[in-house]
Amino acid sequence: MPTEQELSTIVEAQRIELTEYHIYTRLAGRVKEEHNREVLERIGQEELAHHDLLEGISGEKVRPKRGVLLRYVLAARLLGLTFALKLMERGERGAQLGYGELSHIEGLETLAEEEERHESALIDLLRDERLQYTGSIVLGLNDALVELTGVLAGLTLALADARIVASVGMITGIAASLSMAASEYLSSRTEQGEEPEEARVVKSPIKAAAYTGVAYFATVALLILPFLIGLEVLVAMGVTLLLALGTIAVFTFYVAIARDMRFWPRFAEMAGISLGVAGVSFAIGWGVRVLFGLEI
Repeated sequence: MPTEQELSTIVEAQRIELTEYHIYTRLAGRVKEEHNREVLERIGQEELAHHDLLEGISGEKVRPKRGVLLRYVLAARLLGLTFALKLMERGERGAQLGYGELSHIEGLETLAEEEERHESALIDLLRDERLQYTGSIVLGLNDALVELTGVLAGLTLALADARIVASVGMITGIAASLSMAASEYLSSRTEQGEEPEEARVVKSPIKAAAYTGVAYFATVALLILPFLIGLEVLVAMGVTLLLALGTIAVFTFYVAIARDMRFWPRFAEMAGISLGVAGVSFAIGWGVRVLFGLEI
């Protein structure tokens, strides 16, 4: 017979299982791809089975957590199925750890192991377009962060005028985003031709180019924004560097969750490259200004 504390843990785990059942079934009803719908329905039924097992032990009826349900359904719609579900998997690991403490109760001996093994295996079967094109997004984002922080840093000291820096940066950014999109299109076309038919991943060169170009241009617009709102040029450059770090942190967090990667090593690498290039470009801009005696 469970103690009062164990019963409280069981009821909370029961509520989590019921909430996850509703999340998976709600998402299954929204996705168009049959494969993803089947995977989500299968996970949902496993969560419901776990809930029913816990209910048989606790003898209590519970309601799903409406706030959690809405949060993850919204996250899946905005950021992709895999990201939302892996984020949920990380967030609810406390319940699985709680199962370990309840392993002496009949029926719960292997529940924690089943929960982690089945959910992780099934989530890995999902086909998520956002993840399929992560490489294209990373290409556009990384190049924009490295190139534009460098260009803006160099222009800041060479020209010393925020509006001119913004104008030159925008022209450079638009041209570069189109160039990157074209390069990604050609690269994807080449990869399609080189891979054997049986090993080929269905990846549209047009979509790959669009993801790269849009990621590049969106990053450019964000980095140039401080120079357009009336800030003094050095202050604008400082804000741009902070925005670059923030962008790196957000995207690294997304990739770390969706791809099961470590956050800090990847963040440190991207931030170090971007800031390093910006520092070198800043020095070059200062040298060009002194060498040519630029005063604007």
